[in-house]
Amino acid sequence: MEVLMPEPQIYVERTLAIIKPDVVGKEEEIEDIILQSGFHIIQKRKLQLSPEQCSNFYAEQFGKVFFPNLTAYMSSGPIVAMVLARKGAVSYWKELLGPSNSLRARITHPHSLRAFYGTDELRNGLHGSLSISSAEKEIRFIFPEAVLEPVPTGQRARDYLNLYVKPTLLAGLTALCKVKPADPMIWLADWLIEHNPNKPKLQYRISQEEHR
Repeated sequence: MEVLMPEPQIYVERTLAIIKPDVVGKEEEIEDIILQSGFHIIQKRKLQLSPEQCSNFYAEQFGKVFFPNLTAYMSSGPIVAMVLARKGAVSYWKELLGPSNSLRARITHPHSLRAFYGTDELRNGLHGSLSISSAEKEIRFIFPEAVLEPVPTGQRARDYLNLYVKPTLLAGLTALCKVKPADPMIWLADWLIEHNPNKPKLQYRISQEEHR
């Protein structure tokens, strides 16, 4: 009996990064650190949120003492929002950010971004999603046109690997052994792109709006 599998989808974990109003001037510097840390910037835009939009974005913080100051701070000027992608994007970005309190970060994580760019607990320089689910929600908020693929899990993930990834990788490694190129990593990457029978339909794009 033929097993009908859904069309394969390529999933890359993503997270939302925000450069907050008081450090937007360090945008290029922070982007360089992001790229050097193994992230790809999939989408990017510069915008200014209204107090109402900030209240909606931080709705889970509603009722906390710092909430009015948080919304006032985040709506005080332009921000730079980026969708970052890499394996384990959410956890790696949180690790790079460091603790939310910049004063504590300078003691416990002195090389973190918040230790370097943040001022205090409220003005901590940058934002990062706390989980994969919150990342998806926040990306849709800032980039409503974004398309997020579902994460393959369980048997579906195993079927995908067995049917699509392993045969292609095995053929590529076999060809690599025959050719013995000077740079095997680059050669294999090019081979996999050329011979991938299930190229994803979704093309990532970097959308960068004009600065306001």
